[in-house]
Amino acid sequence: MSEYWLISAPGDKTCQQTWETMNNVTSKQNNLCENFKFHIPDLKVGTLDQLVGLSDDLGKLDSFVETITRKVAGYLGDVLEDQRDKLLENLLANNTDLSQYITRFQWDMAKYPIKQSLRNIADIIAKQVGQIDADLKTKSAAYNSLKGNLQNLEKKQTGSLLTRNLADLVKKEHFILDSEYLTTLLVIVPKMLFNEWNAGYEKLTDMIVPRSSQLITQDQDFGLFNVTLFKKVVDEFKLHAREKKFIVRDFTYNEEELAAGKNEITKLVTDKKKQFGPLVRWLKVNFSECYCAWIHVKALRVFVESVLRYGLPVNFQAILIHPNKKNQKRLRDVLNQLYGHLDGSAAGSSNANADNVDIPGLGFGQSEYYPYVFYKLGIDMVEQKI
Repeated sequence: MSEYWLISAPGDKTCQQTWETMNNVTSKQNNLCENFKFHIPDLKVGTLDQLVGLSDDLGKLDSFVETITRKVAGYLGDVLEDQRDKLLENLLANNTDLSQYITRFQWDMAKYPIKQSLRNIADIIAKQVGQIDADLKTKSAAYNSLKGNLQNLEKKQTGSLLTRNLADLVKKEHFILDSEYLTTLLVIVPKMLFNEWNAGYEKLTDMIVPRSSQLITQDQDFGLFNVTLFKKVVDEFKLHAREKKFIVRDFTYNEEELAAGKNEITKLVTDKKKQFGPLVRWLKVNFSECYCAWIHVKALRVFVESVLRYGLPVNFQAILIHPNKKNQKRLRDVLNQLYGHLDGSAAGSSNANADNVDIPGLGFGQSEYYPYVFYKLGIDMVEQKI
């Protein structure tokens, strides 16, 4: 199961005692979950007013960072295309899989110095992830444009004769070139009208070169024919051809332009391959940055909420719980028995589908409110595509 619960409870005589009591009741005795100590360093507390204001802002930052993390993961999946099945193995945090990162979480002192105020640490994360979001928009726009241009050109190389590029189907000998009076047209004829075309194309207008039409190629529904005629009757020919359901394609045989068209596809394919490697590396690195930042936001939220709920001096134990899916309700009940005394108003609203409860000074609008500090945490960062 990819869902984890991050909770905190006030320290008994020691935080170790809080941990042992909770772990015995939930894991060792009842096997409802697996528990991990979640290490949060001694952060600067600041004033109560600062904590109350920060609590609300951290909720918004949490949502923002999670959204960008999922966006980076989703775009990596899009870029991998037919290698999308390798996506999960590329979604790592600090070079380890996500579950290992959160179960062995260590605060990154270099990126988020704990001598800074809580507000400053939150601002560092917001700025860092905001920059990743901006860079992602730029990089994805450039790559998507390249990919789109390539797909459009490739689409023109396939499909119906009515719409596809004809350049790779015709040869120089199919055309009268460099004539002052004559020109060659390419005509798409429905298969059921082949006989009608062969019998009647010379009579569509005057000045058509007799026996100048041949079938160049065909697909399931249509055939591609050429026909040579005088330039001055081209418009009249097109009109009468359309009346008979023969479609004249606009096409000029120019060897330089045809070569340039083929070169353009080759260039786009090469450009896409060149950009693919660095883009995948950038997405992997910045997914890790975002995910790690997100877990640090969760740690900040647990710290702030714990101080607001349990008071000073700072004395709480943060615990990461990996619930057994079948036992979630039972686990909730056990946790409520253990911590229900912390807050009488929460006991009645502790089911997992509780309505939004906004208790002044507690919970700050969390949709799920419990007598202990509680946040959900996920390691499934990819929306499943069916």
